[in-house]
Amino acid sequence: MTVSSDEDLIKLQEIGRIVANTLEAMGAALESGMTTAELDAIGRRLLEEAGAIPGPELAYGFPGATCISVNEQIAHGIPGSRRIEAGDLVNIDISAEKNGVYADTGASFAVPPISNAIRRLCRDGRRAMWIGLRQVGSSRPMAGIGEAIGKFAQKNGYTLVRNLASHGIGHSLHEEPKEIATWPDRSEHRIMEEGLVFTVEPFLSLGAEWAEDGDDSWTLLSQPRALTVQYEHTVVATRNGPLVLTLPG
Repeated sequence: MTVSSDEDLIKLQEIGRIVANTLEAMGAALESGMTTAELDAIGRRLLEEAGAIPGPELAYGFPGATCISVNEQIAHGIPGSRRIEAGDLVNIDISAEKNGVYADTGASFAVPPISNAIRRLCRDGRRAMWIGLRQVGSSRPMAGIGEAIGKFAQKNGYTLVRNLASHGIGHSLHEEPKEIATWPDRSEHRIMEEGLVFTVEPFLSLGAEWAEDGDDSWTLLSQPRALTVQYEHTVVATRNGPLVLTLPG
């Protein structure tokens, strides 16, 4: 989607706030002993109270309102009977639609007690996302996002999952531009146009380089097995740089 009017932007900002507020509330509610289904129910209630429709369910028939992935699961985890335990690393990915537009956000949360390695991984995962976001702007090269994140990851001893990419969003959950690499990609020659809407969502890991299918048709697992975090914002490319839509407020 390319923002072409104030009305477009107002709608995007509204759904962006909704998913951001939902993510913040789910992160605050997360605790050991609860199931991923119970956590998902909180997200569903908050989205519906705000007049939004869960994105994965609407767009793809996903069996849940949000994607909740624990430890070896790095994306698209199905909420269910799995009980969250102390020390777990939990990723919550939330997308939703309202008034014909979508927004998408996500973050990884460590359940106390937290090791220094996991604390550092979470901190640096968020830093990697913001390093990528700072490369966003109209007339700038799309490849700059992955190049900057790749330099950060290499410098700090991390790997990047290279088959889970950022994507365009707006009128649908996934749209052009597709497959925006958050790792260095020499084949990337696209330029960001003014008003372009897309996500920035690197998967930073302690060793994983790939996402492989799990035991169901949705859940993706790290390969090789290693703790991995994902942080995600929806952003608009402007002449003044990135306009982040998915901030709570």
